[in-house]
Amino acid sequence: MKLTARDGARYFSKPDAGRTGVLIYGPDAMRIALKRQELIAALIGPQGEEEMRLTRIPASDLRKDPALLGDAIKAASFFPGPRVAFVEDANDTAAPAILAALEDWAEGDAQIVVTAGSLKASSKIRKAFEQHPNAFAAAIYNDPPSREEIEADLAKSGLRDVDRDAMTDLSNLARELDPGDFRQTLEKLSLYKIGDSTAVSSQDIINCAPTSTEAELDDVLNIVAEGRAPDLGPVLRKLQAQGTNPVSLCIGATRHFRALYTAASDPGGAAAGIARMRPPIFGPRRDRMLRQAQGWGAAKLEQALTILTDTDLQLRSAGQTAPTMALVERMLLRLSMLARR
Repeated sequence: MKLTARDGARYFSKPDAGRTGVLIYGPDAMRIALKRQELIAALIGPQGEEEMRLTRIPASDLRKDPALLGDAIKAASFFPGPRVAFVEDANDTAAPAILAALEDWAEGDAQIVVTAGSLKASSKIRKAFEQHPNAFAAAIYNDPPSREEIEADLAKSGLRDVDRDAMTDLSNLARELDPGDFRQTLEKLSLYKIGDSTAVSSQDIINCAPTSTEAELDDVLNIVAEGRAPDLGPVLRKLQAQGTNPVSLCIGATRHFRALYTAASDPGGAAAGIARMRPPIFGPRRDRMLRQAQGWGAAKLEQALTILTDTDLQLRSAGQTAPTMALVERMLLRLSMLARR
């Protein structure tokens, strides 16, 4: 039987120990691994592997010894409780052994959990699980987690009180990060809130989200966009000491001002333009960029982009003789003065 994405999310957290097995397949190995870990942990509990109620079988081993899986589902454990026979990275070369185990399975045997990459509709393994009356096939795609899945992960981490803005930020963060990084962020957030009874806020998300390696560059861009020319020199000296390339600095500034222009020229207003940006912008950074876009306006941002384009061409010119960092610094000063007009 097929499991839809919504039904699969619920089943993995509360599986039926009486099922013959589950096939989890899809293009993203990390997402497959996380779902498989969740399913097996829910089936055999935290001590299941220590109590030898989990048998791991690489699919490649089934080609050498097709009886491995059949023996694993029938083998008894010294400890009571549900058992799992897990086949990893399966493809149709392992199909004969897997199909034989499905056919031979009886009540009380270990549940069969199989993971695989992308499988065509004609795949023998996929067909076997989809057509089996007591087994499931679940396709895992590269879609970001739903709000229901995020809330379930928060609950597992002991975080049940999350304010509305923080939930929006988490939803945006889930679209930006890969599943493993997002899960680590939730774990970090859980540790961060130990002993704190207040609701999870946007600032908590900012404090726990992965830090950007471009933090200093962001500082420069915010100084320029907010017209704080006197603050520009010290931060530029720091970037220069770190070996920042002037061309990279110009490209970063162009990207920032192009984003501001996109927001300021959006027919629905700057707020709507910010909301439509990908990757998403959330928390205080979103509010800051919104103020910048509204303060500059589309017309003045066009002037800024012209200055940036001219400087970029000058930096890349074969006949350029002036110090490149000096050119970039002059350009940033011009932009910060333009912001104050």
